Amino acid sequence: MKIALLGPIAWRTPPRAYGPWEQIVSLLAEGMVERGIDVTLFATLDSETNAHLEGVVEHPYNEDPSLNGRIWEAIHVANCLRRSGEFDLVHNNLDWLPLAMSEFCRAPMLTTVHGFCSPTILPAYQRARSAYVSISDADRGPGLDYVATVYHGIDVAQFPFTPRPTDDLVAFGRIHPDKGTAEAIEIARRVGRTLLICGPVHDEQYYAEHVAPKIDGETVRYLGNVGPGDRARILGSAAALLHPIGFAEPFGLSVVEAMACGTPVIAYPKGSMPEVIDHGVTGFLAQDAEAAVSAVPAALSLDRAEVRRTALARFSADRMVDDYLRVYQRLLGGDEQRSSRRAARPVGRSLGGHPGPLRYGHAIPAPKSST
Repeated sequence: MKIALLGPIAWRTPPRAYGPWEQIVSLLAEGMVERGIDVTLFATLDSETNAHLEGVVEHPYNEDPSLNGRIWEAIHVANCLRRSGEFDLVHNNLDWLPLAMSEFCRAPMLTTVHGFCSPTILPAYQRARSAYVSISDADRGPGLDYVATVYHGIDVAQFPFTPRPTDDLVAFGRIHPDKGTAEAIEIARRVGRTLLICGPVHDEQYYAEHVAPKIDGETVRYLGNVGPGDRARILGSAAALLHPIGFAEPFGLSVVEAMACGTPVIAYPKGSMPEVIDHGVTGFLAQDAEAAVSAVPAALSLDRAEVRRTALARFSADRMVDDYLRVYQRLLGGDEQRSSRRAARPVGRSLGGHPGPLRYGHAIPAPKSST
C-alpha cells in the first residue's frame, strides 16, 4: 500500500508548539511507517518524519511573514496532485483547497474533515471527488459521503500519569471566544483557585478586553503558547482542565491530553464534548458557568488513575492508526486490486484527465472502536 499524506504547512510537522492538524498527521505518518506502509508525507521541508518527505516550502508560513499562506498552500497541493498517480490513496488533511482540485487527483482521495471553519466552504466538500472521515459524529456536514468517524489519538508516552496534582486549574487552547478563556477565568475565581492559561492569542481584541486585564501573575497566569514538554507537565499537574467552549468543537485534543495525564475535564456539552468526555468518569459536562463551578468539587474527587485508563483505551495513537488502516483497506481492497488499479493509470497523464467518477462510503460502517 502506497499512501500520500497531504498535510498542512501552517506549522511544521510535528509542530513545535501549537498545530493540532500537524500533530495528527505526524502521528499518522509515524504509525503507518511502523506498520510497514509506504508513506510519503507532503509537508514543510523542515518537518521531521520517518516517512518519505516531500515539500515545496522550507518552513511554515506562520513562522515567516514574507510567505503568503494562500499562495504556498496552492503550490503545495499542486505538487502532491502532480505526483498522485504514484500512490494508491491520497489522504488529504488540508481542508477545502485539495477538494477544489480533486478532479486532478489520479488516485482515490480520502479527506479527514478536521472541522469546518465556515459553512461557506461546504460547496468545495459537496462537489469534490473524495471520501470523508469525520473526527466526531457531531462534526458531520450535510451531503457528504462519510466512511467512518475516527477519533483523534495521541502519543500516550508524551503524557505521563500525574497522581498528585497541584491545586491549580488550567485552560488550554487558543485564546478566543470560542474557547471561553474569559469564562474559565471567572469559574476559577469563583472556586478560589489559581488558573493557568496556555495557548496562542487568536483574537487580539478579545484578549486585550476580556483576558489580559485579569492576568495578575498570581491568581491568573498566562504561560504563552507552550511546547510539547511543557504541555504534558502543565496539563498533568493541574487539578482539572476547564473547557467552557462557546462553539461546537469538532474534537478537542487538549481535553484528551489532559485526561491521559489523569486530569479530569469540566466542559460545556457542545460539539464533540459528549462523545469525548465520559460524564462522571473522566470529567463532567456542565451547561453553564454556574454548573461548572458546582462541578469542580466532584471533578476533583474522580479517580485520576481511572481517568487515564479510560482515555488511553479510547484515544491512543495506535488505535487511531489502526482505524485509518481499516478505512484505507475498505476503500482500496486487497493487493491485487491496488496493483491493477495503479497499473491502469496512464503514466505522465496531465492533471486534467481523471479516469472517471469516484464515490465511496454509503455501505461502509464506521469501525466500532471509533464511534
